[in-house]
Amino acid sequence: QVQLVESGGGLVQAGGSLRLSCAASGTITRINAMNWYRQAPGKQRELVATLSSGGSTNYADSVKGRFTISRDRDKNTVYLQMNSLKLEDTAVYYCNIDGAFFQNLRTRNFNAWGQGTLVTVSS
Repeated sequence: QVQLVESGGGLVQAGGSLRLSCAASGTITRINAMNWYRQAPGKQRELVATLSSGGSTNYADSVKGRFTISRDRDKNTVYLQMNSLKLEDTAVYYCNIDGAFFQNLRTRNFNAWGQGTLVTVSS
C-alpha cells in the first residue's frame, strides 16, 4: 500500500512564498504522474500542476509563472514551490500520485492522495 504524507502548508502574507512537500511511502516501482490539486472554500477541487514521468510539466493558467512542481526521485517526493502568493491561492492543497508498487511478490497499480495541507494567504 502506498501512502502520501504532505507538509509545508501554513499562513503567509500576499506576495510571499511557501513550499509544499508530499512524500510517498512503499516500494514504488513506477510513477506515471505526480499532481497537485487544490480546493478553496465553496469551490470544486482543481488541478494546479502536473509532472509526468518524462519530466514534462503543466500548470493551471492561474498559477503559471508563480508555481513550480518538481520531484526528488530518490525520495519519491513531489514538491510545489509557490511564489508571489495571492489571496485567491488560499485553499487546501492535495498531492496525487499515480504509479505502481511492489507488494506480496506482485506489482500493483496505485493512485494515492495526500491528506491535504491548508495554505492561507493573508493581505
